[in-house]
Amino acid sequence: MFRSVQRLRFPPFEHASVDPQGIPIVEVIVESEQEAPPSFSIGQDDSWKVEWRSTKADDDFPTLTCEISRSPFDFITKSRSGWYIEPDPLHSLARKAIRPAVVIIILSLLIHSLEPGLVASGLLSESFAGSYRIGPLDYPKLLFFSFPLFAVPIILRIVANLRDIRRQNRYISEPLEDIVTSTEIKSNNLELWLKYSPVDVMPQRARIQVGMIVPEREKVLEALEREEGRQSSPGMSTSLPDRRITSGEELGTGVGEAIPLPVAHQRLLLLEPLRVMASGEWIGLAGETGRLNLPGPSDIWPGSIYSALIAIHWELVIEAVRDDGTRMKWVKPILIPERGGLAPIATMPVRSGRTESADQLG
Repeated sequence: MFRSVQRLRFPPFEHASVDPQGIPIVEVIVESEQEAPPSFSIGQDDSWKVEWRSTKADDDFPTLTCEISRSPFDFITKSRSGWYIEPDPLHSLARKAIRPAVVIIILSLLIHSLEPGLVASGLLSESFAGSYRIGPLDYPKLLFFSFPLFAVPIILRIVANLRDIRRQNRYISEPLEDIVTSTEIKSNNLELWLKYSPVDVMPQRARIQVGMIVPEREKVLEALEREEGRQSSPGMSTSLPDRRITSGEELGTGVGEAIPLPVAHQRLLLLEPLRVMASGEWIGLAGETGRLNLPGPSDIWPGSIYSALIAIHWELVIEAVRDDGTRMKWVKPILIPERGGLAPIATMPVRSGRTESADQLG
């Protein structure tokens, strides 16, 4: 058995509102029949952190037995490979509109409560003061101006979901053939050659990206020496019932809006974002027929490695537009060889867990 140390503090779904130091760091000695990768470290001990290193004499951590693989596990290949539909842009617009809409309706209620003094001092016109009686109840006049604004994000979200459902149903009835590529790893870059692309889709640009798969909930609880069904660890919610829908549920943090509304299908057609992710620059594909050089991230990341707690995953992403204007992504996992002697990466690149805002670094 090979032994190594894994240390991990993985960001929850709502990481922006969480203090990393309030979440316990997972520290275990991993025993596996497969050899561990060369040591690497991403992030700081007082923030989001992942570290995989050799054991030391003074390591006194719980022991965890798990599989280590150089190729993706089946569930990763099934959930992060093939064609995906970009969520409607109205999702992002609706999210940005929520905060000002809430502020406006709160101000309206506040002004209504102060109306007598504001009217007497001349700061508020009488035409905006008072209430309208509808049935047995009185409704502040200002609400008739502010409530429609409050409803705008809800209407935008409904429209966006309906459009997403229509696009997903079209893909299910008329699926696209896969893009055929040839790739070659060269240092921190990827040479790409597009051999075949479906005639009804136009590739626009491509890049390579690397990130971390959400750790398995069962192994996280075992490493923290906690039991399922009892009080959850900070940063984790209780386990969600029924089948697994999103990867966020593995940590119990996928409650709510992990993705826009999907349709019932054998696989999700809306790609889940990697909450920890770095990427190279987008390279345009329009009109290109030869080999293209796709640069990797500015920081040198470890090669492909997968375990229950720490899984470093690389993939090729090609953005394309279908003939009906639907924005698509084609994703293909790529295997990067092991890299030794890596310098620590000072900051873990954490991003939103929401699909519509996944490109925003948090």
